[in-house]
Amino acid sequence: MTPGDNGASTPEEDDPFGYLYADGQARGAQPPSGGYGYPNSVSRVRAVGERQYGQQQAPYVPQQGGYGQPNAHYQAPETLPGGAPPAGHAPAPGPGRRGPNTKGLLIGAIAVVAAVVIGIGVAMLNGSSDDKSGDRAGTTPTQTQSADPTPTSSSSAGGELPKVDAADSSVQLAGGTSVATDVKGAKGAGGRYVAGLNQVGASVTWTVGDIQKAGSYRLYVRYAIPGEDANATVTVNGKANQQPLGMKNFIGSPKGDFEKGWQTTWAPVTLNQGSNTVTIACGQGNQCNALIDQLYIAKA
Repeated sequence: MTPGDNGASTPEEDDPFGYLYADGQARGAQPPSGGYGYPNSVSRVRAVGERQYGQQQAPYVPQQGGYGQPNAHYQAPETLPGGAPPAGHAPAPGPGRRGPNTKGLLIGAIAVVAAVVIGIGVAMLNGSSDDKSGDRAGTTPTQTQSADPTPTSSSSAGGELPKVDAADSSVQLAGGTSVATDVKGAKGAGGRYVAGLNQVGASVTWTVGDIQKAGSYRLYVRYAIPGEDANATVTVNGKANQQPLGMKNFIGSPKGDFEKGWQTTWAPVTLNQGSNTVTIACGQGNQCNALIDQLYIAKA
């Protein structure tokens, strides 16, 4: 032996796994045959990197990119023709692309709901107004119809409900009332009306016939006032109504001008079948400065 060289290694000193390494292979190390009760089990051992499983596999070549490294095959959409992203890739969101306009949808929904609520409210108000107008006979004794009303024909079982000019000869005047024509605008025949109701005891009495069915009705009165409210007492078949006939300035006519003060009011009355006596009188406590033009009955 020479210094630094111990000579050939003995089998006992030989590395049993030397065949796995390059220096062992250079020394001629060979894998042992058989071992540990399994024949030829060691012979199937291969050097590191040479083991194969069923078929030849190409060595692993790491791809560029991934885990923080840019992919060499990636191209930004703006570098492609037309700015389109590569096939199979979803376009990247940009500042010009936004999701659904949820705020606009919410505002639209609120607007629809508000419109529905307003429609229901208007319908309810109209219905309530109609109900109230039908009940005024029981709650409000008087109600203006228009500044210059034309009574609507109202039929009973036997025909038209009665109406009359206050200046007609069938109407009885008492207590200082009289027929006049000085103030223009009366609808009575020849422009006649009844004046002089502005004193206690003055009255206009109308005998109403042809009532086919007993029940509740309205007595309509067309009158003129000089821009100031007036009222009178209504008596039906000798029984006075609890509330007076209100002849208010519903149209806001100028004070002192009878000609511009023509308008209409009504009072609830209960009539019997057949003939009835209706009286409009100026009683104690009434303010009766009014001209009476026409009287007529209508269904309540």
